[in-house]
Amino acid sequence: MQMTPMIESFVYHFGEMGSRWGFNRTVGQIYALLVISEQPVCANEIAELLGISRGNVSMGLKELGSWQLVQVSHKPGERREFYHSRGSIWDMANRVFEERRKREMDPTLSLLRDIMMDEAANQEEAYAQKRIAEIHDLLENITEWTQSLQSLSPEKLNTLMKLGSGVGKVLEFTDKFLGKKDPAKQA
Repeated sequence: MQMTPMIESFVYHFGEMGSRWGFNRTVGQIYALLVISEQPVCANEIAELLGISRGNVSMGLKELGSWQLVQVSHKPGERREFYHSRGSIWDMANRVFEERRKREMDPTLSLLRDIMMDEAANQEEAYAQKRIAEIHDLLENITEWTQSLQSLSPEKLNTLMKLGSGVGKVLEFTDKFLGKKDPAKQA
């Protein structure tokens, strides 16, 4: 594999995106290389292409392995391990969503549930608990919704995304048909 300007641009940008997804820049860059590489790549080649230490590559591959984003393979006659991205792009998105849910949403939902179970000591705490319950319900709905989306086939998910704002228009039409008023427009 060669680091052409196009590949380099993608890899470095993906590294920046990786830091927003929950892993460091170098791990994102390693993963980007694996995603766009047609053939499995050994750790030494990754280190050389990215200009990073072999140890850094090893740690990055371990991190990607813990996210279940990479797969190890062997070539006949080679002692080295070769790495490639695991599954499709949709599989990657699902793994990232799932890991983020485990690391971010689940602990937050757990904390909110604990707070909601406590007895309110005064009116201020009662009001705070009411608002916390609203946050909890929103996060719970988002979690259920994303899990439902993750169970869809890539084809159905792609169709749903292409519907985009059309879904909102159908819901508005349904509300008008049923005589429901939009609470956002009542304020």
